[in-house]
Amino acid sequence: MEILTRDKVREQNTWDLDGLYASSQAWEAELSSLGSQLQDYAAFKGTLGESVASLKACLEFDMNFSRILDKVYTFAHLRSDEDKTDSLQQANFEKSMTLLTGYQQARSFILSEIMAIPEDTIAGYLADPELKFYRLSLERQLRYRAHTLSTKEEALLAAASEMGRTPGNTFSMLDNADLTFGTIQDEDGSDITLTHGNFISLLQRQDRSIRKQAFQTFFKSYESHRHTLASLLGGSLKKDLFFTRARKFPSAREQALFAENIPVTVYDNLIEAVHRKRAPLYRYFELRKRVLELDTLHIYDTHVTLVKDCQWNMPFEEAVDEITTALQPLGGEYGATVRQGLLDDRWVDRYENSGKRSGAYSSGCYDSNPFILMNYVDDNINSVYTLAHEAGHSMHSHFSKANQPYLYADYTIFVAEVASTFNEALLTRHFLSQDISQEMRIYLVCREIDNLRGTLIRQTMFAEFEYQIYAAAEAGEPLTADAFQERYHKLLEQYFGPGVQLDPELDLECFRIPHFYFGFYVYKYATGISAAYALAERVLKGGATEQEAYLNFLKSGGSKFPIELLKDAGVDMSTPEPVETALDTFTGLVDQLESLLK
Repeated sequence: MEILTRDKVREQNTWDLDGLYASSQAWEAELSSLGSQLQDYAAFKGTLGESVASLKACLEFDMNFSRILDKVYTFAHLRSDEDKTDSLQQANFEKSMTLLTGYQQARSFILSEIMAIPEDTIAGYLADPELKFYRLSLERQLRYRAHTLSTKEEALLAAASEMGRTPGNTFSMLDNADLTFGTIQDEDGSDITLTHGNFISLLQRQDRSIRKQAFQTFFKSYESHRHTLASLLGGSLKKDLFFTRARKFPSAREQALFAENIPVTVYDNLIEAVHRKRAPLYRYFELRKRVLELDTLHIYDTHVTLVKDCQWNMPFEEAVDEITTALQPLGGEYGATVRQGLLDDRWVDRYENSGKRSGAYSSGCYDSNPFILMNYVDDNINSVYTLAHEAGHSMHSHFSKANQPYLYADYTIFVAEVASTFNEALLTRHFLSQDISQEMRIYLVCREIDNLRGTLIRQTMFAEFEYQIYAAAEAGEPLTADAFQERYHKLLEQYFGPGVQLDPELDLECFRIPHFYFGFYVYKYATGISAAYALAERVLKGGATEQEAYLNFLKSGGSKFPIELLKDAGVDMSTPEPVETALDTFTGLVDQLESLLK
C-alpha cells in the first residue's frame, strides 16, 4: 500500500482539531497570551502562608493557567505527531514545551511554600470551607513534604526539566523521523518498504521467508545505531536518578510508584507470579512449532496465525460496527458515544502517512474531545483491537471530564490501562460468541493468547528489565550497548524458554521500546490487563449493580488513588490474586487451543 504524504490524506480519515483551535494563528495567540501571564505568578510568591485567601487565590490562578496550557500543549503535540518531518509543527511543539518549562519554573515556589506552612496551620487551612474544593489536591501535595526542596532548589529542578527531556525527545525523532528500515520483497518479487506500521503485519505472513526478511531487515537499522540508542537510554536513566536523588527517594522505582501511591509489593507480586506460571507459555510455543511444522521456532514465527485459510480483512468502518456491538454490556449510552466519536465527530486520525508518529494512543485535554492516533491496517486484526483499546482510554476520558472538575478529572496510567484492556476482553467475547468456523475459533483463541502474552507476560519482562537497568544505574554499573543487550538476552531466555531459537537481532529490541523513556510505566499494562479481566468477568456475570460500579469507576477520574478506585469497582490489586487469575485464564486458553487443534 502506498504511504501518502500528509497533504494527500482525506479529511474524513483525520482527526478534527478545530474544536481546540480553528487555526494555527488562534493557537499562536493563546500561546503568546499565556507567555505574558507567566510573570503574574510573582505576585503570589511569599504569600501562601499568610492566609487561606492568599493560598486559595494562588491555587485558582494556577489551576486556570494549567487548564489553558493543557489545551495549547495538546494542539501542538497532536499536530507534531501528524508528520514528524514538518518543521513548522515541530517548531510549534518546541514552543509549547518552552512554555511548559517556563510554567514549571514560574510555579516552582508553590509546593515548597505550602510545605513551609507549619503543620498546625495547614491543618487549620484544610478545615476551612473556603478550601474545601482544593482539600484533596492539597493533601496529595503534602504527601511530598519529605521530598520537597527549598524554593530556589525547586526552581533549579524545574529549569533542568527541559534538558531532562532530551534523551526521550531525541529517541522519538530518531525512531519516528530519521530511521529508515529498508525494503524487502514479497511473494511476487515486488518491493515492500518496511515501516513501524507494517512490521507486525509482515510478521503475520504465511510465507516464512517474508517474515524472516522483515525481522532481519527491520533490526538492521537498530544494529547500526545501537551505541547511540544505548547512550540515549542510559541518559534517560541518569536523568531519572538525578531527580530521584535530588528529591531524596530511596530509588527511582519508589519515586515512580509514590505518585500513584502504589506499594512496591504490587510490582514484585507481578514479576513473581509470572515467574511461577511460565510453563503454559512454553507449552504454547511447542504447540506453535508443531502446528507450523517447524524444526526450530524463531521469534518471527510467533506472530503468524496457526490457520492458513483464515485471512483477516476489516475496513475501519466495519471495525467500529463490531466494537460498538461488543460493548453492549456497558449500556446504550456507552456504545452510542463510541460510534459517534469514532465516526461522526472524527476523534480518530486513522491511517499511516509519511512522517506520522508510529503506534497508537489516546490523547486530549479537559476542553477537547478525546483524540486517537492510529496507524490502522485493514488486514491486521491487531488494528481492530488497538482501536477498541484506545476507545477505552477515550471513553474513560469522556466520562471522567463529564463527571469531575478539571482538578480531579485526570486519572492515572495505572487505572487507564484497565479501561482500555476491558474493551479488548469484551471484543474477544463478542467474536467468539458468533457462529464461526473451527478455523476462525482457533484464530481468535490464539489471538487472545497472544494478547495476554504481549500485554501481561511480555510487559512483565519489560518491567523486570527496567528494574534491573535502574538498579545497575543506581549501583554505578556501565550502561553500554553490550551491558543492556546482555541483560535483555538473559530475560529473553527465561521468558521464551528452551523451545524458541533466540536470534541475535532480538537483543536489540531493548533499544526500540519508547516506554523505557517513561520510567516504570510498562508494568501498568500487565496489572491493567489483570484488573480488566477480573472486572470484565464481574460485569458479564453480574447485572445492573456490577455495570454501574464499573461505569462509576470510569466517571471517578482521579478523585481517589488508583488502588482505592479499583477496590470500589470490585478488584483488589494490592493482592496477587488478580494477576494469578489472569495467568490462569492464559493457561485455560492454551488448554482450549490444544483441544481445538486435536
